[in-house]
Amino acid sequence: MTVAIAYDDRFLDHDMASHPENAGRLRAIVHTLQQTGQLDALPRLAPRVATAEEVALVHESGLVSEIEQHVNRGGGWIDADTYVVPASWDVALLSAGAALEAAERVATGDFDSAFCLSRPPGHHATPRRAMGFCLLNNVAIAARLLQQKHGVSKVAVVDFDVHHGNGTQDAFWTDPSVLYLSTHQYPYYPGTGHWSEAGAAEGAGTTVNASLPAYCEDEQYTEVFDQLFAPLVERYKPEFILVSAGFDSHENDPLAMENLSSNGYVALAGRVRDWATQLCDGNLVFVLEGGYDY
Repeated sequence: MTVAIAYDDRFLDHDMASHPENAGRLRAIVHTLQQTGQLDALPRLAPRVATAEEVALVHESGLVSEIEQHVNRGGGWIDADTYVVPASWDVALLSAGAALEAAERVATGDFDSAFCLSRPPGHHATPRRAMGFCLLNNVAIAARLLQQKHGVSKVAVVDFDVHHGNGTQDAFWTDPSVLYLSTHQYPYYPGTGHWSEAGAAEGAGTTVNASLPAYCEDEQYTEVFDQLFAPLVERYKPEFILVSAGFDSHENDPLAMENLSSNGYVALAGRVRDWATQLCDGNLVFVLEGGYDY
């Protein structure tokens, strides 16, 4: 399965050097891919800018207005964790657009799968609020576009960031057309994601939280994927899988306390790839979330 890479240097323009979520984390990834020759070996996918209509598939106008107001004032803090600089709104639209373009190009068969090397990340952004380093929920917007434009009836979102994707959960809490599966350290920021949080109304049972204690290693994560997630995905039969790919569960990450190894991440990604191959013609897009060892 060939993986297209979505990347644009403009993702570096949303930057505050003193903040953990700064441009350095993406520079480090791109540098490593260049040094190993993988960046040139893999097909490239040009991100586009998400439209206002696409953003509105998930987010309310108040969130957009708040970010724009901060940007127009020259930047600042949305909350204690989340900053904007003058370029941030344009970069957020491009980050969302990377997920949209990747999802559409995979859906139409142009690429087998894709990985979005994009930022700012997105899975904490709720329909109403930017938070947790996140401005727009890139994965949630992509899921909605696949459903509305490409006739995808069921999407699975797999989130292995160390923090719970509260924004993604909120977006699909009552919606059975999206299966949300999350592994995360609990209790930890943002304080959501207890195993008992399972969706509501028609969406009851399509939110699944594997709330893990600190210091879990590869074995615990693969057990969750094999014993809990795999049967659920097989029963759900998604037509497309989106991955909120956070690497802050890694044993070297400075912001959290999980102990996944690099090989552990390979194992998790391999399982998701196998689900996509077996269940939905390989339709699979990974979108970068956290990860701060750089």
